[in-house]
Amino acid sequence: MPSRTTGTDADADADAATASATATATADPRSGAVPPTLADIRAAGAVLDGVVRTTPMTHSRHLSGLVGCPVHLKCENLQRTGSFKLRGGYARLAALSPRQRAAGVVAASAGNHAQGVALAAALLGVRATVFMPEGAPAGKAAATRRHGAEVRTAGRVVDEALAAAQDHARRTGAVLIHPFDHPDVIAGQGTVGLEILAQLPWTATVVVAVGGGGLAAGVATAVKALRPQTRVIGVQAENAAPYPPSLASGRPTAVRAGTTIADGIKVARPGELPFRIVKDLVDEVRTVGEDALRSAQHLCLERAKLLVEPAGAAPVAALLAAPESFTGPLVAVLSGGNADLAELGRTLGAC
Repeated sequence: MPSRTTGTDADADADAATASATATATADPRSGAVPPTLADIRAAGAVLDGVVRTTPMTHSRHLSGLVGCPVHLKCENLQRTGSFKLRGGYARLAALSPRQRAAGVVAASAGNHAQGVALAAALLGVRATVFMPEGAPAGKAAATRRHGAEVRTAGRVVDEALAAAQDHARRTGAVLIHPFDHPDVIAGQGTVGLEILAQLPWTATVVVAVGGGGLAAGVATAVKALRPQTRVIGVQAENAAPYPPSLASGRPTAVRAGTTIADGIKVARPGELPFRIVKDLVDEVRTVGEDALRSAQHLCLERAKLLVEPAGAAPVAALLAAPESFTGPLVAVLSGGNADLAELGRTLGAC
């Protein structure tokens, strides 16, 4: 089903597009990769059995009243490492050969993928190096180190940290564990979709945050294969929203990523493989502003008693922005709970 876009597009920047496209193409090109199938996602689920939690789904009376249909929250903020990222990271590492594992792995992340890869590497006995952009939450960096990974800082956004990780992979022979642009990673994230339909088989709408697109691509693959009539809606922070212009142009397009509290989805350019899947399977991609993200994070804490980071609260922000535009039963995926406590204090003070 073709994607449609709504919301405010971030301003495109030609230099950023060129730099990002070059970085993406150098060490880990995915444009020719085969998208994962439902069978691949089920196989990833078997690999992840006993490693990740089947996270709970909770009904939100408040949001249901606001939206006018049943709203459920898929609590990936309660996953090990505090986000869904362990699913894709472990699925990717588990597929490596003994020789590849011996070479070590390298990743780039604002924090959640870093923790997922670090824990996966520790569980599998693999050496891990993680590049994080400047300004990444200190708590996420500290947690990544606690899992045993070496943390290095590079660039202002994830795309620039990714370029540094790709260079490290070329120089050392370490295997790049891309945060979203690999079939194994997407298959691992797709297990969230399997759980959603197992927990609520008649789901009419799934709303999910979108950064590079790995989670949305995996969830859409699983959901559309099992229940094609279910709508999948992606949500980006309007200050870092490359998907609307990319979908409009028909190809991954870089934007100038502005300031956003949703660091977990601050990506300047969609992944090649996730973009192909999102374009075909995700029904719509919306954008939300900073005030909506703060309100959503505050609502999750006050009403649902759930600590959710701003990126993880993006689906709730979309519900608050246009409550009349959704059909239920609806599942909003709370993709992460690794909130920066200092930023959270400012958010609570402003709401």
